[in-house]
Amino acid sequence: MSADKQYEEVNDSLPADAPAGDKQDNDYASRTGQGEIPVVKDDAQIEDPIDANVADSDEQLNRDDADAIDKSNIVGDRTRHAKPSGGYREPGDNEGIPTDD
Repeated sequence: MSADKQYEEVNDSLPADAPAGDKQDNDYASRTGQGEIPVVKDDAQIEDPIDANVADSDEQLNRDDADAIDKSNIVGDRTRHAKPSGGYREPGDNEGIPTDD
């Protein structure tokens, strides 16, 4: 038995006096001429735009990454063609250390 299954048996079980409850409740479904936003029944079929066979594939993840990255906003060079002003130098030993005045 997997560790996940063992955990569920110990921690996810209902107490003996827990009410059974209904798993399906269609009382809130809209009736003709009622409300502006239609409410569908629990057992109504809905259109799912996600194909479960390819939703978690590497190809889909690569397409998502490609769609999310705005290639026109990527800077090609690290310095954006800026030239160093005066060259680069090592800082001195006491540079940046406050003095006791």
